[in-house]
Amino acid sequence: MPELTLREAIRRGLQEALDQDPTVFLMGEDVGAYGGAYAVTKGFLRQYGPERIRDTPISESAIVGAGIGSALGGMRPIVEIMTINFSLLAMDQIVNHAAKLRYMSGGQFAVPFLIRTVTGGGAGLAATHSQSLEGWYASVPGLKVVFPSTPYDALGLLRACLKDNNTIIYCEHALLYGVRGEVPDAYYEVPIGRAEVKRPGRDLTLISYGRGAHLCLQAAGELAKRGVEAEVIDLRTLRPLDLETPLASLRKTHRALIVEEAWPRAGIGPYLAMRLHQDAFDYLDAPIAHLAGADTPAPYARNLERLALPDVPAILRAVADNFGL
Repeated sequence: MPELTLREAIRRGLQEALDQDPTVFLMGEDVGAYGGAYAVTKGFLRQYGPERIRDTPISESAIVGAGIGSALGGMRPIVEIMTINFSLLAMDQIVNHAAKLRYMSGGQFAVPFLIRTVTGGGAGLAATHSQSLEGWYASVPGLKVVFPSTPYDALGLLRACLKDNNTIIYCEHALLYGVRGEVPDAYYEVPIGRAEVKRPGRDLTLISYGRGAHLCLQAAGELAKRGVEAEVIDLRTLRPLDLETPLASLRKTHRALIVEEAWPRAGIGPYLAMRLHQDAFDYLDAPIAHLAGADTPAPYARNLERLALPDVPAILRAVADNFGL
């Protein structure tokens, strides 16, 4: 099976959409002549022309507002917000309009609108460019939020998103674009709202998404050297949230650690922990544990930023401290 990077998998999905559906167009800051801030759309302007690949002014509210309007008008826009931090400038458009218009119109209008954005820390970009705000959007009724961690999932989820008639936040971690993985030539999709067991285990469940899923897999490898078999679950979608997959794992392992980069009060982890406690309390041998980013703005200094984000040693410490494993 051929291998692609996560960047290449997203490019492939975008090209498929542009080739197959004339209502699809891309819009955002530097997506055209510059080729995208992370080179995902490099060469697209030359290939598809300025009608399909539209460079925009530096105004996130205008970009998202134009996307909403074109979606209501029968188009299927894909908007790139350079980082999720900048989406704060379009919060009203995303939360009060894109997320609610289908509901407030009684289903008369749909907003088939995909917002691609980069999230997460670790790149040394300081406090206002290194935030993980995907959990905020996952709290909003009317939005869907997906977060692939592998090239396979990136392409499969993108295909599913482009068949969905809702507004979807498609998150891409800044440090995962170069991750390689097998991607079949045959067509496939990854369903929205379905988590995946990335590694089976019997003693402990590690639950994460995005870059955190890779850290959990590395930690599971270290735990295996101690004779501890950790099951790793990649949520893949934060809204709708798959509860059955982690619940089934928890009923088997009786312990769970949720790992995410977001602040401890702002991520999906606290809600997931509450639901697991509520729905699987009788199966627990210990309380659900949660490992998040530090409750502080992201430091600019690389050595301090590393201390503020979960890593493999932090996961191993959390496992030892909470479960004695």
